[in-house]
Amino acid sequence: MIPEFRAAYNRAFRPEKYLRLLENLELEAGTHIGFRVAETPIFLTREMLDEMANAGAELTQRLMSWPEYLTAARKAIPAGYDVAGDSAHPHFLTADFALVEGTDRKLEPKLVEIQAFPSVFGYQALLCHQYREVFGIDRSFGTFLSGLDEDGFWELMGRAVLGKYAPENVVLAEVDPLHQKTLPDFLLTSKRLGIPVVDIATIEPAGRKLYYRDEAGRLTPIHRIYNRAIADEIIVRGIELPFDLTSSWDVEWAGHPNWYFLVSKFSLPWLTATGKVTDARRTIPPAAFVDDFLAGPGLTRLAEAGVPLRAGDDRATVYESLLLKPLFSFAGKGIQFAPTRADLEAIPEAERKNYLVQQRMHFAPTIETPHGRTQAEIRILYIWPDEGNLTPALSLVRLGRGKMMGVDHNRDLEWVGASAAFWR
Repeated sequence: MIPEFRAAYNRAFRPEKYLRLLENLELEAGTHIGFRVAETPIFLTREMLDEMANAGAELTQRLMSWPEYLTAARKAIPAGYDVAGDSAHPHFLTADFALVEGTDRKLEPKLVEIQAFPSVFGYQALLCHQYREVFGIDRSFGTFLSGLDEDGFWELMGRAVLGKYAPENVVLAEVDPLHQKTLPDFLLTSKRLGIPVVDIATIEPAGRKLYYRDEAGRLTPIHRIYNRAIADEIIVRGIELPFDLTSSWDVEWAGHPNWYFLVSKFSLPWLTATGKVTDARRTIPPAAFVDDFLAGPGLTRLAEAGVPLRAGDDRATVYESLLLKPLFSFAGKGIQFAPTRADLEAIPEAERKNYLVQQRMHFAPTIETPHGRTQAEIRILYIWPDEGNLTPALSLVRLGRGKMMGVDHNRDLEWVGASAAFWR
């Protein structure tokens, strides 16, 4: 983790600089930052970031060219959420990696999950900029990937979000956006690209067209939607949208909702069960759908892949080496460590296909801080504009010292939370 830069940063750290970082972030975003920001970025080699970026891209391309997989994934889309007007490819993608200690004691990345859905792309660019400005990080350190700089990043974002349309006819749509923790990202994206932020539940249909109300209350046509609304949240909240997602509307999606399901945790059992062994596939911890695991074949495959498991069907059996995950939850919701067989069997039989078990990865505590060593999860952010290529653009880091790496799970600690990676 480039220890000489870590040590130099820690020596130069001052609490008043951290407070200035928070003030600058809120000033630029125009709102309160509702999640914890870490006191530090991390310092990585470019080779390690490239390894993760290349693995995520390779696995995505494998899924995109796999008809049997795509057919099965489409069947897993909940009723009423198979949205019409699929795009040729996802416009946004994230791939999360844990840093674990390999057999030679070197750090190596392991895939946590892959998701064709946008993250806080705009906010992350600002966070990188403010870390550099406030803490005086040398310009020889990079943050963007694929040869991009800040202007190139926003040009690529503009191509992916706007397509060929004017900003006033493109909306960023989310469920109750003003009360989401990701509001800073929405406002920054709105400011940089000139698009309005709207509540998806206020979009108005007329004929085959969709409209939103501008600040003056005028009905304005929507030609393209930068989708930030997660189906899981719409379902859980019981929100009834004013337009039918499955109908054919005269609108394009930047981040078509179907890709949220098609490239997701659903892919992990498929990627680990079949296919040529490549460096990218070696990053994937073995996984199986719960119904397949309980039936036997899934358990056998995990055991053959080297996951330590107890055989048999005793309901008291604890699977210490596994995580239980719902397929389409977000931000770590519903994850259970060391489930018992009784926990798995308690899932209704018809729902078991919507859960998976995955080998638990033990994050290596690698970041030296005044509060002890901290773990890092690294998310690669990809942008894929129309008529363009899948491009790793930036990385996002979450620091933590508990079982879960999300910022919600580390809120009462210091030197943890949302962070960024600088590479040399």
